[in-house]
Amino acid sequence: MDIRITPHTLSGAVTPPASKSMAHRLIIAAALGGGICTIANAASSQDIEATLRCMAAMGTGIEHVGDRTLRIHGLGHSIPQAGIPDGLLHFDCGESGSTLRFLIPIALAVAGGGVFTGRGRLMERPQKPYFDIFEEKGIHYEQKDGILTVRGQLTPGIYRLPGNVSSQFVTGLLYALPLLDGDSEIVMTSPLESRGYVDMTLDTLKQFGIRVEHEEYARFRIGGNQVYQGTDVTVEADWSQAGFWYAAAFLDNPVTVQGMNPRSVQGDMVVSDLYWKLARPGDIEVDISDCPDLLPPLSVMAAVRNGMTRFTGAARLRIKESDRLATVSAMLTALGGFVEEFPDALTVHGGIPLTGGTVDGANDHRIVMAAAIAATACTAPVTVLGAEAVKKSYPTFWEDYKKLGGVLHVL
Repeated sequence: MDIRITPHTLSGAVTPPASKSMAHRLIIAAALGGGICTIANAASSQDIEATLRCMAAMGTGIEHVGDRTLRIHGLGHSIPQAGIPDGLLHFDCGESGSTLRFLIPIALAVAGGGVFTGRGRLMERPQKPYFDIFEEKGIHYEQKDGILTVRGQLTPGIYRLPGNVSSQFVTGLLYALPLLDGDSEIVMTSPLESRGYVDMTLDTLKQFGIRVEHEEYARFRIGGNQVYQGTDVTVEADWSQAGFWYAAAFLDNPVTVQGMNPRSVQGDMVVSDLYWKLARPGDIEVDISDCPDLLPPLSVMAAVRNGMTRFTGAARLRIKESDRLATVSAMLTALGGFVEEFPDALTVHGGIPLTGGTVDGANDHRIVMAAAIAATACTAPVTVLGAEAVKKSYPTFWEDYKKLGGVLHVL
């Protein structure tokens, strides 16, 4: 679906959807527990549907109560194996990196492995941190023709992970290791980036009765023989998505973001501080190693501010749904901006009028949304190719955009 946006001021209040990152974590914890858990404000998206589909493959009972509430019938330690010809469960992860990386060690811990498939760039995204562990622990894995098969059993012990690839590997192990029959440790071999996402994991585990200790995010100690304790929870609104509406406000659209938790453990809450940092004129540097998902909306802010903005700590953005250093650069360039791309950084030269143009959404929800916000500051219409990509994380984005006064039509 391609959309043409006529530049128009957005105005009004908007509540971002439920946090996708938090919903993934709460659903998995509830599924691994016993009893029935209710998860409120669990708005649907393609990524969340992928996690629900995979937990259902394990045998989790899932009820949809209205549009935004889930009732999860937890598994405990009972994973049904009957009727599986090759003895392995099959997991369709869609395009969700969180689903894939969280579920790999969990499947090994409770089901002896699994067969994982996905779409888009998902199965091209690196899994080497897990593969290195598998080789050390004697766990079989094979990745061929877009299918990843893992077979074996996690055992208690020491697990070494690099901290500069993705915090999702840490989260996956933090979920799986408490289920083993002995104590384990995760040792970081390089400083951990995206700590906010690990904080979200630790907070979720704590809510479900799982105890984890850590030493400044360098070493995590996880006791074995722990049991996930079912509890009713609510998914917070998503600070990552709020970033786009903060960008809209930055571009002189009188938009108010509401419904956010000011005491959230979501790392992307930092967007509220970065908003004011970018509001000051002059050349600045912004390290996004702990908030990589904010680059698209922050880059739009940078394009209109007075000064040069250099975004650093960005190497991991090349392995997202798109190569986001390249696609952010291409988006702003297509709209008349001036951007310099480096292997692990991006420099945006602000104050150059955005003229409009055609943006390839690159099948990346965050690129599409960033282009839509940038369109409000353009002097001519903006065409966004592949605008349906918002379904991955924010299916109602275009509805909210129009409610705020956005003018668009489908081509």
